[in-house]
Amino acid sequence: MKTIITAIALTGASALGMTAAVPDYLNDNLPIEQRVEDALSRMTLREKINIIHAQSKFSAPGVPRLGIPEIWCTDGPLGVRPEVLWDEWEQAEWTNDSCTAFPSLTALAATWNTDMAQLYGQSIGEEARFRNKSVLLGPGVNIYRTPLNGRNFEYMGEDPYLASKMVVPYVNGVQSNGVAVCVKHFALNNNEINRHTSNPIVDDRTLYEIYLPAFRAAAQEGNAWTFMGGYNLFRGEHASYNPILMNDILKGEWGWDGAVISDWGAVHDTRTAVSGGLDMEFGSWTNGLTNGTSNAYDNYYLATPYLKGIQDGTYTTTELDDKVRRVLRLTFRTVMDRNRPFGSLNSDEHVAACREIGQEGVVLLQNRNDLLPLQLDKVKKIAVLGENAIKMMTVGGGSSSLKARYEITPLEGLKKRIGDKAEIVYARAYVGDPTGEYNGVITGQDLSDPRSPEELRDEALKVAKDADVVLFFGGLNKSNHQDCEDTDRESLDLPYNQNELIEAIAAVNPNTVVVNISGTGVAMPWANKVSSILQAWYLGNETGNTLASILTGDVNPSGKLPYTYYATLDQCGAHKLGEYPGHPSIDKLGNEVMDMPYNEGIYVGYRFIDKNKLKPTFPFGHGLSYTKFEYGKATIDKKEGSADDTFTVTVPVTNIGQRQGKEIVQLYISDVKSSIDRPVKELKGFKKIDLQPGQTEEVSFEINKDALSYFDADKHAWVYEPGDFQALIGASSGDIRTKIPFKITK
Repeated sequence: MKTIITAIALTGASALGMTAAVPDYLNDNLPIEQRVEDALSRMTLREKINIIHAQSKFSAPGVPRLGIPEIWCTDGPLGVRPEVLWDEWEQAEWTNDSCTAFPSLTALAATWNTDMAQLYGQSIGEEARFRNKSVLLGPGVNIYRTPLNGRNFEYMGEDPYLASKMVVPYVNGVQSNGVAVCVKHFALNNNEINRHTSNPIVDDRTLYEIYLPAFRAAAQEGNAWTFMGGYNLFRGEHASYNPILMNDILKGEWGWDGAVISDWGAVHDTRTAVSGGLDMEFGSWTNGLTNGTSNAYDNYYLATPYLKGIQDGTYTTTELDDKVRRVLRLTFRTVMDRNRPFGSLNSDEHVAACREIGQEGVVLLQNRNDLLPLQLDKVKKIAVLGENAIKMMTVGGGSSSLKARYEITPLEGLKKRIGDKAEIVYARAYVGDPTGEYNGVITGQDLSDPRSPEELRDEALKVAKDADVVLFFGGLNKSNHQDCEDTDRESLDLPYNQNELIEAIAAVNPNTVVVNISGTGVAMPWANKVSSILQAWYLGNETGNTLASILTGDVNPSGKLPYTYYATLDQCGAHKLGEYPGHPSIDKLGNEVMDMPYNEGIYVGYRFIDKNKLKPTFPFGHGLSYTKFEYGKATIDKKEGSADDTFTVTVPVTNIGQRQGKEIVQLYISDVKSSIDRPVKELKGFKKIDLQPGQTEEVSFEINKDALSYFDADKHAWVYEPGDFQALIGASSGDIRTKIPFKITK
């Protein structure tokens, strides 16, 4: 009978023509909640305990007796992680686990295009499904509080509205494949330094207005099936089982019915894990990056200690049954959904998606004298300089490190695209990180160079001086203290003396283009001395082809910054007013933690820039094109018959240049006469439009109470008040083209 039940579980009851005879939990024609309750009623206490903790590094066991299969997780959110051994982090050395490496989530956010987010989620979900994964550990939507955060490249920028709008289609795309997302890291995981002991001190208004909206959108609009807690603490309790975050907000206020998964090694005791809203425990006795205790899964905090606590009366089964229901719900939505598609791996469509997302995300920050795109009928000699022109970037950076099927470097992409139309001369210029290995995955590159920094510099300057155009590929990489999990950057400056090198290159050849490859902002003291700057991100498999298409003008750049490009750290509120990385304190259990007051409050990113009338290197939302756009005068109309104040604001936008281009039109709202302190303006709408030369499009936005409200901590509610407001429409937070007032009277 066990064999028959297992077969039914895997193929579907109706497929065997036995619908009337099988248990409810195996009948996929019944509502999930009915199936959950039936399965729960049949499980023993030991089986209930088993499914809420890991059985290996990345799996939980299911219920074999009932034909309920295992749950398998995989790291994301930029691609599907290669397989590791059952009990260890070492590579399993499969030959068929290479993946498509997609662009970083900063690149996705920089597209400001929800269609690209849907495509991204759909594509990566297909790869996870083909590899038979149940849960993709991503996307990340923590807000950029500081540009030094080593994990910024995995997140979606500094603005809660932008991140909210981009995360929902990503979630929908992944889960359309029957693969759950695991939205992370809930919440306030805004730094990697001291990540296991950081205790952010944040008021409720800041929490709800800045750090929660993207998570709320993923939970309520995207119906994400799992969330991951963070390593950090919140109000003295660890985030992975924080009763305020998990019970009061996520499962209570937001009515979310999914499963909370711990970050690997984020659980520290049984009592709070039981009561604090955690549903599945993974990776205990490991920091997430190195080896844990082999075969210790029965001793996890939610394993035998929890079982014994129930048996001796320390705990009831009330919390346990809620956890089991959530895990069963996850199971029925994923591995026991017989109608989910089969997925695909490394398909031509995924390669095309990788390139399209990257092309829409690359940001043209500066283009003096229209040096770009390269005029190959006039440019005969191109100097390509910098380590990042030849360094593979898909390996490294922490848990998002990938085993990509291939990776095209910028130099390879340029040579392929330009061919014999111009001479390309390469010089290394600097040596940063010559290694190419993470957790047993090796790029195969040997980037060691015995020459001194002076020799490399002299060669680069000679090559630059003799060229028509210089393309300097620099920035960060995925080494420790750069864009890398578990470490933060030590400075806003570029590493390896690149700032001085760029200034020297520009001095011998003013036709210098800097292609900055990074997942976060860097200082650019040389910005006024070079002609053009591209923000290039980590672009995955198709890096070289993507950048070549932008540089040569095959594709018109259309990305815009999802965060502020600070000139100095003092322009960032977290560093000017906050305490980074915090100060030592003692928690309620007597453990040392790092208290980190968020003294800047709601003034994150451009909100702090506006309030203090600062001039960053490049503002939030900034990005140029190879064409130009003209904004007309905005008009506004009140929607008649609506229960609340609802307005429609419209602006005509015209492509006044000579080629097709895409523009991201941004709507900001300003509360002119508020009774409380509010930002000068806040992003409340954006649309990406595609215009031919001379074409005009009327762009409309709806303004409702959500766009006008602030969070009242005393009332614990979103409120908006009568008064004077302005709708501001522009090309960036620092480039408002038209504005129009409106009034709320009731």
